[in-house]
Formats: sequence, structure tokens, C-alpha cells
Amino acid sequence: MKIARSTHALVGLTLLAVACATSKGADVKAPTSSFLGPDARLLTPGDVSKGQAGLRYFNPAAQWQQYKSVLIEPVTFWGDETSKVAPSDQQALATYFKGALDKEFGEKFQVVSEPGPGVVRVQFAITDVEAATPGLRTVALVVPQLRTVNAVQSMATGKTVFAGGLQAEAKFTDAKTGQLLAAAVGRAVGTSSLKAAAQVEWGDAQFAMDLFSKRAATNLYALTSGTATPAQLPVE
Repeated sequence: MKIARSTHALVGLTLLAVACATSKGADVKAPTSSFLGPDARLLTPGDVSKGQAGLRYFNPAAQWQQYKSVLIEPVTFWGDETSKVAPSDQQALATYFKGALDKEFGEKFQVVSEPGPGVVRVQFAITDVEAATPGLRTVALVVPQLRTVNAVQSMATGKTVFAGGLQAEAKFTDAKTGQLLAAAVGRAVGTSSLKAAAQVEWGDAQFAMDLFSKRAATNLYALTSGTATPAQLPVE
């Protein structure tokens, strides 16, 4: 891939604006990065069908209502040396994800640039991403014979044929003390929505990042405002 292609992908990501049923949560792949480090051992399975992350952890000692601000770190890409995603596309995806997080958290919290009392440090990492194949995906959804194949394949893999997806890991810490407050691993994939089928190759990844950003901001706000406990998440 060339840098020009990456720039095209980023522009395409920015222009996409279709709603509803374009991305859905899915069972996560086993975490393979070292982003969460030893904290990964704290994770327990979530109920993806209820909108929970595939793996998650909440610190039972966290005093959520003391937090009113967030410090959002740049998103990082943790693909291994065999990753098929070009470095330029990795950067484009990470940049888009950071923008989505800034937008969603900025609507609910004061966003700060320095650690301090009452500040949650928000860190996200992209650990796996799959590109979509827009043309073939549209054909698979429209041609009757292929729709059947698509349905069978979707049941087996949890993902529409030729659709893309993204897996991310996240951790939320007290920005002053470093105490781990919560962590999660989530995966989202493209659906059989025709609205999503014709998007650019990273369109499903964008929808996943939008989904994760909105859920993370909404759930953290519910915790810090006292309107929900970890056991009551997610909230919409």
C-alpha cells in the first residue's frame, strides 16, 4: 500500500456517516498484544449479546464519582511484525480512533492534557483489524444464492462474508496514582446492512471505533455520575 492509498482511506473514514446496524459486537479473539500487560489476567468474559465487551474488568475499590475529567492518550496500534496493515494505514486508523474518542468523551467530560486529581487516563490500542471487500460484499448480500452462503458463513465465523472488523483493548486508570480502574477487550464486525456494504475497505473498522468510543464515554459517564454500577453496564 502507498501513502496516497492511506490518505484516501482516512478521507473515506472521515466522510462516512451512515447510521444503525452497520457494526455489531462480536466475540473477541484471544488477546495477543502486551498492551494490558499483567492486567490482562484480571479480565473476565462479558455478554456480547447485551452490548458488553467480550472481556472486561472493573476495580471493585474504584471510587467512580470522584472523577470529572479525562486525559485521552493517543491511540496505538499493536499489530505484530506479520501484520498485513501498512504502517501508513495503521497511523490513519489510530488517528481516526483518537478523534472519535475526543468527540464522544468531550461531550460528557472536561478533557484535560495533564494528570491530576479527579482525572481518568483513557488508553486504547488497536490490536487486530480486518479490511472489508466492498464490491464482493455487496454482491454476496444481493445475489440470492450467495445470500445463503453468506448466512452460513456468518453463523460459523460471526462475521458477514467480505466484511471487516476491529478488535481493541482499553484501560482506564487514575491519572494521578496510576490505579487501574477498568480494562476491556472488545471486537466489532461489519453486518449484513447494505448501507455498510459499499463502504471503503476500512469502513467497518471505522464503525467499530465509533461504537467503542460512544459506549466507553457513555458507560464511564454513567459510573462517574452515579447513575449506574459496573454490574448495570452497558447503558445506552
